[in-house]
Parts: sequence; C-alpha cells; structure tokens
Amino acid sequence: MSFSRWWTEAVAALGDVVPLPLVAVALLLVAALAALAWYHFPAWVPRRLPRLPRFRRPRLRRRRRRPATVDEAVAEVPRPRDGEPDVPAGAGLSLADRLAAEGRFAESVRERLRAMVRRLVAVGAVEQRPGMTVTELVDEAARNRPPVEAPLRAAGTIFSELWYAHRPASAAHDRRMRDLADELDRVLAGRPEEPR
Repeated sequence: MSFSRWWTEAVAALGDVVPLPLVAVALLLVAALAALAWYHFPAWVPRRLPRLPRFRRPRLRRRRRRPATVDEAVAEVPRPRDGEPDVPAGAGLSLADRLAAEGRFAESVRERLRAMVRRLVAVGAVEQRPGMTVTELVDEAARNRPPVEAPLRAAGTIFSELWYAHRPASAAHDRRMRDLADELDRVLAGRPEEPR
C-alpha cells in the first residue's frame, strides 16, 4: 500500500467520525496555542523545579564556623582611600542615565532597581543579602515599610519582564523606572504625592 492511499483512507476514516472542518479548526487552535507558548516561553516556565531528595553521607568531621565579630564585619566594608571622595548616593543613577543615553535600556532599568535597593538598605527597610530575588526584596520591604510596596512591586515587574522574560526594553521602561524611583524616594522621605 502506498503512502498516498494510506493517507486518503486515514483521512476518510477520520472524516466519518469527526467532521473535517472541526479537525481543521482544532489544528489551528493547537498551532495558535503553541505559538503563544513559544512567544511567552520564559514567563510561563516555573522559576524553580522541585528537587528530588538525594542521599548524603554523613561527614565524619564538621568544621565549626566561628561567628564574625562586629569589628571583622566592619573591616570587610571597603573604605575610600585617603584623598578619594566617598561615592555619592546618586552615582548609580548617573550610570543609569548614561546607559539610557546609549540606548541600553534594559541595563539602565537594572541600575535604577539597584539604586532603589541601595536606598532601601540605607534607610533600613531591607537587609542586604546576596542572592535575594526581586520578589523576596518586595515582600521584605513591604513588611518593614508598607507604603513602598506599590512602587517597588511595579519596578520589580518591569525588571522581571525585561531580564527574566527577555522582553525588549524601550525608553518608556526607563522613564517608568525613573518615575518609580522618584515615587519611592518621595514615600521614604514622607512627602505627599505630587500632582501630575
């Protein structure tokens, strides 16, 4: 039996069970869903897959960590050398402005979020921990200072869409992040919202 004859008989048998226009619509629907999943790929993949437990052999000797004293922790903080000025708080913003001027909007958004985190750490709204995700940062800041949640959550959403979902960045994203950084500064300073 040739392939063309088999194909004709298979389609005829399928047409006896299900109307062929319905099959065509179903195939188009499946193709549209596959295209949407392909376009939105990084956003719908779970961030962390569940880990299977693995067996570990117990270690014979465990090293005890000596708790760091305050003096050692302060000694690890880099200090400016003699004659060097302290880095101003707005230095990250000027880098973000330079990146935006070069058209590197995704990097500019990242620098603006970093400046917002530095500001939150400076006022004690969050504790600086390496490896902290944007969601953890927003949750901790909202627990400690509830008014900062709205601008910080919006900034985290923009950052996540650009860096994790790989959306193309634009000048509008940079302007929105600049507005959110200003709003965060206003909330932290306790000033009322300015009319637009």
